[in-house]
Amino acid sequence: MSSIRAESSEDHAAIRRVIELAFGQSSEADLVDALRTDARPHISLVAERDGEVVGHIFFSPVSIESSEGSFTAMGLAPMAVLPDYQNKGIGSELVRAGLRECQRIGHEVIVVLGHSHYYPRFGFIPASKKGIRSEYDVPDDVFMVAELTPGALGGRKGLVKYHPAFSAV
Repeated sequence: MSSIRAESSEDHAAIRRVIELAFGQSSEADLVDALRTDARPHISLVAERDGEVVGHIFFSPVSIESSEGSFTAMGLAPMAVLPDYQNKGIGSELVRAGLRECQRIGHEVIVVLGHSHYYPRFGFIPASKKGIRSEYDVPDDVFMVAELTPGALGGRKGLVKYHPAFSAV
């Protein structure tokens, strides 16, 4: 079992290491650095085992826009676990803790671009089923939405626009 907690400034180098090793590149770590500075509010959690940061998850605001108006939701991206610790439940712990934290700060709608066989276990469904589309051209089954409170979308739909830092990745 891991301990999950909010990141501190002392964790930044360890978070970068986790992300770079998990993704095999630095783009996602650069994204987290940019969002940490510019996106408010954001949620950044780490998973620790034996005092070592072994996982990380980040949530930042997204805008869902339509001709009827816009509203703010949270986007889950990225989530990373050190390769040696993958498939041990750490990612699931991070997702559950992050969703609870999103709800605690008043967000009820979360979007994710991720594995279609992984995220449904947390309540995510293809966003298109709720009339939600991504600004990026992505396959329908990997762009998902979760209502943390049933009916939170209440018929609202639209195009998800991410923070400009995402365009740099």
